[in-house]
Amino acid sequence: MSTAHPGAAGLAELEPAAGQEVRTPHPAGGRSRRAEKIMVILFLLPTLGGIALFTLVPIVASVVLAFFHWDVITAPRFAGVDNFTGLVADPTVRRAFVNTFGFVVVAVTLQLAVALGLAVLVQSKMPTWMRSFFRSALFFPLILSAASVSLIMAYLFNEDFGLVNRALAVVELGPVPWLTSGPGAAIVVILVYVWQNFGFSFLLFVGGLAAIPRDVYEASSIDGVTGWKQFRNITVPLVSPTLLVASVMAIISALQIFDQPYVLTRGGPGDSTRTAVMVIYESAFQQLQFGRASAIGIVLTLIIMAVTFLQFRLSRRFVFYQ
Repeated sequence: MSTAHPGAAGLAELEPAAGQEVRTPHPAGGRSRRAEKIMVILFLLPTLGGIALFTLVPIVASVVLAFFHWDVITAPRFAGVDNFTGLVADPTVRRAFVNTFGFVVVAVTLQLAVALGLAVLVQSKMPTWMRSFFRSALFFPLILSAASVSLIMAYLFNEDFGLVNRALAVVELGPVPWLTSGPGAAIVVILVYVWQNFGFSFLLFVGGLAAIPRDVYEASSIDGVTGWKQFRNITVPLVSPTLLVASVMAIISALQIFDQPYVLTRGGPGDSTRTAVMVIYESAFQQLQFGRASAIGIVLTLIIMAVTFLQFRLSRRFVFYQ
């Protein structure tokens, strides 16, 4: 049985006339584009609502509240810029910001140096299982609660019965007032913070080092460049993009330090370890000066933004992109 095929005349009849709209059937079971857009919006609404409720609304409320005196009990009173001008004359706020900046310089430098050094060691020649073990072990402190770690460290550095002073007594060194002297308390806060937070920078550096071609190191070894020269002239320039990201995130985190000094020293002795975020907490929830707390928070946010912007501007000089 033969099948008939249309001739040229039949094909001409099937072709649409000039200017006639060609309509293609909608795929079976498909939705219209409008329905698809509605579905996308419905799926995004929970996330967008959460961002608006827990991020945008608090930001706007904080900015507005910074221009008012409000203690929760009485009605808000407009203060203009008094909350901001009062910060300059407040010695506690000035000391807190000085402490915060000093802490950032020391802690971030130590954190990045330790993280990069350990990343280089872990990426050196060693069995795969050992490399995986060190990666997990060095990252582990980061997943612990900062408050619980600080409580444990407070016992370890206790002047009377702490394990650290007991170890010093073994080598015939006297007890050190770690948490009751200004320098000692600052050292403990920095060490605890760096120990708990260097793991994230460490993982970033491990990824950055893994992306460096091994041929570069082999070629430099042939030319006699090894050891410190290889690290300074090859490793650091090639890992500089990762170093930029790690430094930006480390500085932003360090500027907001709160848990460690609050649990370990409560900002003492005196104001030696009081930080900017601690003053925000004390102003809002202890002194009920929410306008003052909001003003300090806005100043700290502007400082973080300015420092981040400066880092990216200066990165053009030292960041090397392959």
